[in-house]
Amino acid sequence: MPKTLEGQITMEKTPGYFVTREAPARIAAMSRDTKLIVVVRDPVTRAISDYTQTLSKKPDIPSFESLTFKNRTAGLIDTSWSAIQIGIYAKHLDNWLQHFPAGRLLFVSGERLISDPAGELGRVQDFLGLKRIITDKHFYFNQTKGFPCLKKAEGSSKPHCLGKTKGRTHPNIHPEVVQRLRDFYRPFNLKFYQMTGHNFGWD
Repeated sequence: MPKTLEGQITMEKTPGYFVTREAPARIAAMSRDTKLIVVVRDPVTRAISDYTQTLSKKPDIPSFESLTFKNRTAGLIDTSWSAIQIGIYAKHLDNWLQHFPAGRLLFVSGERLISDPAGELGRVQDFLGLKRIITDKHFYFNQTKGFPCLKKAEGSSKPHCLGKTKGRTHPNIHPEVVQRLRDFYRPFNLKFYQMTGHNFGWD
């Protein structure tokens, strides 16, 4: 990380940190004053999105259903598959709380980033001790992508939308598979709500 001068905030983004077992200890060793922001979304939707991303690069991978279950008949979920494992947020948070107090972590709702980007980014600005500069006037909703876009990116006259890897159409997953995943994640979600003091409404 580069040195940060007084009045500056240095930011770094690596999605894998939250689920990497060694990351909390290493980051704490670097600086216990670090603030951590984690964007989370419904773990079922997240798993399907993860699969969709992989499918776009490897069209010959097995079906979502076959990767989800160790035993389809018994309904045993394969938690060794990363797409499933990442969404067990309570387990990962447990690891972080061994090294950082809960007040150093902010969990941002992926769903609210779409439905109310300014509101959710207001929480981020407050968490970082920044003046609320980003407001509703900075966004418009792109119907094609299904995501909000920045009306004008910094230093540019053009609007900025998420790249083509975002907003892909998800494959159709059998409702029974989706329900089994919802049942699997429910106790982990409830624990996560308790740990964060925030109900994300995924059930």
